[in-house]
Amino acid sequence: MIIQMKNVLKRQPIWAIFLGMFLLSSLFVPGFFSSGNFLNILVQTAVDGMLALGMTYLMINGYFDLSVGTVMGLSAALTIGMQKYGLFPAIMSAALAGAAIGLVNGFFVAKVKINAFIVTLGSFIGVRGLVYIYTKEDALIGEIMELGIFGSDSFLGLPVLFVVMIVAMGIASFGLRMTPHGRYTYAVGGNMEAAENAGIPVDRTIMINFTICGLTAALGGILLAARLNAATPALGWPDKNLMIIATVVLGGTSLTGGSGSIVRTLGGLFTIGMLYNILNLMNVQSYYNTLIMGLVLIMVVYADSHIKKRNLKTA
Repeated sequence: MIIQMKNVLKRQPIWAIFLGMFLLSSLFVPGFFSSGNFLNILVQTAVDGMLALGMTYLMINGYFDLSVGTVMGLSAALTIGMQKYGLFPAIMSAALAGAAIGLVNGFFVAKVKINAFIVTLGSFIGVRGLVYIYTKEDALIGEIMELGIFGSDSFLGLPVLFVVMIVAMGIASFGLRMTPHGRYTYAVGGNMEAAENAGIPVDRTIMINFTICGLTAALGGILLAARLNAATPALGWPDKNLMIIATVVLGGTSLTGGSGSIVRTLGGLFTIGMLYNILNLMNVQSYYNTLIMGLVLIMVVYADSHIKKRNLKTA
């Protein structure tokens, strides 16, 4: 059992880092080791987890999306603002808007052959404008109390938002490991030319993954709207996209594509969420939080890279 655990930690070092941080924080950070604080971490990671899910698909495919933060903000605004037509139409409009933006991004990257950085940066700015236009630069307050109740409810002692995210992660992990699209995603990210020569539908795979990324960003916005029962133009701005990319990279997904997993992303998500929580419990000023997060990210990614190189040498 112990040997198996060691092998798992060698293959996925982010979980070793997470466990080390957890043990040290439990011993030395007042208030960390409590059920209330753990539930708070789970709620805080639920929204980011949805965004990281789609980003994992896309980064394994060899791309990334800079617009996920503003897509999340737009979807949250639509979920709240469209409630006058009913809760279901509001949620569907938010989800479809995210998927449509992802599909447009994928079309311009896969078919028009425009660099993904340029395409998603344009979407990042354009969707930001849509958020301001739709909200008229004002906060939107939910009219249907059931949404707020859903956002604060629990299931088997766990926050419902977290349960939704974990279920989505499980489905996404199955999709990556057990479906042809998942295999195509790894193949295209590993070597696009070889994948094309092998008859894999490269353009379709890229477009689907951009659509998935847009859809999960929208689902994150819906969860955030449920948690707050409100939406503001500031949601997702300005650095949510970069933090999601950092979370996925921290989990071990390669920036160049071809490798990664949902389980590793989950480890990166919990590590980032726990670090934010620790800094808040220690009353660290927000601007120091940003500095510390940047430094820790560089050190952890370096350590992760070093461990991977060492494992390759000893393999």
